[in-house]
Amino acid sequence: MRRLLAVLSLAAVFPGSPLPAQQRAAPSGPLTLIGAIELGRRQGVAAAIARLGVRAAESRVAQRRADLLPTVNGAASVTHQTRNLDELGIPVVRGVSEPFDIYALQLRVSQTLFDGSAIARLRAARDTALAAGLDAQAVGEIAGATAGLAYLTVLSARETVRAREADSAVAAALLDEARQRVAAGISPAIDATRSDVSFASVRTQLEVARNATDRAALDLVRALDLPSGTRLELADSLGPVLSDLPLEPEAAAAYAREHRAEVAAERSRTAAVGRSLRAIRYENLPTLSLNGAYQQTARQLGDLGGSYNLQLLLSVPILDGFRRPSRAREQQARLEIQELRERDATNQVEIEARQAVLDLASARQQVAIAGERLVLAEQELAQAEERFQAGVAGSVETTTAQGSVIAARDALIQARLNNGSARLRVYRALGVLEQLR
Repeated sequence: MRRLLAVLSLAAVFPGSPLPAQQRAAPSGPLTLIGAIELGRRQGVAAAIARLGVRAAESRVAQRRADLLPTVNGAASVTHQTRNLDELGIPVVRGVSEPFDIYALQLRVSQTLFDGSAIARLRAARDTALAAGLDAQAVGEIAGATAGLAYLTVLSARETVRAREADSAVAAALLDEARQRVAAGISPAIDATRSDVSFASVRTQLEVARNATDRAALDLVRALDLPSGTRLELADSLGPVLSDLPLEPEAAAAYAREHRAEVAAERSRTAAVGRSLRAIRYENLPTLSLNGAYQQTARQLGDLGGSYNLQLLLSVPILDGFRRPSRAREQQARLEIQELRERDATNQVEIEARQAVLDLASARQQVAIAGERLVLAEQELAQAEERFQAGVAGSVETTTAQGSVIAARDALIQARLNNGSARLRVYRALGVLEQLR
């Protein structure tokens, strides 16, 4: 008995220790797009918070399960007291007794044998925990997609820097040629001035692009929840291929309805609310429990004697002021609300899937058109340079043509970024972001 009480006391004083906090790990080598998505899913702040919510929901399941498990309580006491003997009503025994001690050790056990309401509440808690896990999966996918978009933005910014560097080289060559022609008396001074202005404009755009690249890299570090001073080396480029996924709007909507975690989470929540409603109704059923106690008492520790009692209790609810029917009506309204939310989530998922595949189809066309535009712009610049060197045109044509090349390169970079982002959104909208390759 004493050993058992000691064990129970230790369990109360030293509860389970908390789990260690999540450690943020920076990639050891070049970071790929897939690596960024996985890192975002694993280390994103929102994803980490959602996983903690899953732990909390699982703990609530354990709490509900405890309603059906045995309850054991132990107690030990020493009582120093006196007794008024007159209350016993014995004529020969009168007055107040001398002080005396009573030692007592007690162990109480209670076990629920049947409680329909508690069983339904346990099942509802399991459904809620399942919904929390699906929510965490959805939040993780959002965090991964956010990291992926940040990764693509960095790639796009770096391509812009390379494009501006190429434009700067062309502008410098045109400026040098214009100065030579002015010095030779072939062209007016305005041609050199105009080329100088164009060169300065391109250099300004280069500095802006470099700053945008640095800022985009910081956004990526933030999306991955890494220390702000982390330097990342990116391994991919804009232009991966698409896997075998449904790209027709109707097929995409049906695919997303079956694979998106948000829809499954709402279904689990609907099931949990329905089980909670049944739990309230099951409160009208009888409950059966078994209770017992074992006790040792004496006036001296060496004289302890044991006694026990066992009780099989059948409890039948009769009237609680009509609280249960009112609670059932309230829960029924919550169930109808949740069913509306589930239907709305399903519609939202289908709309997102349809929009995603439409955006991808448009992005592919934009890449093709932007590529053709760049080829034509480079041809225009080459022809303008030939005319300028032949002396039949001034620097206006070369400056205009170079502006067209800059705009065409920017359009192609933006189209490729849109295509990469659209690919990412398709996988996210279909609920298979982990399949992105």
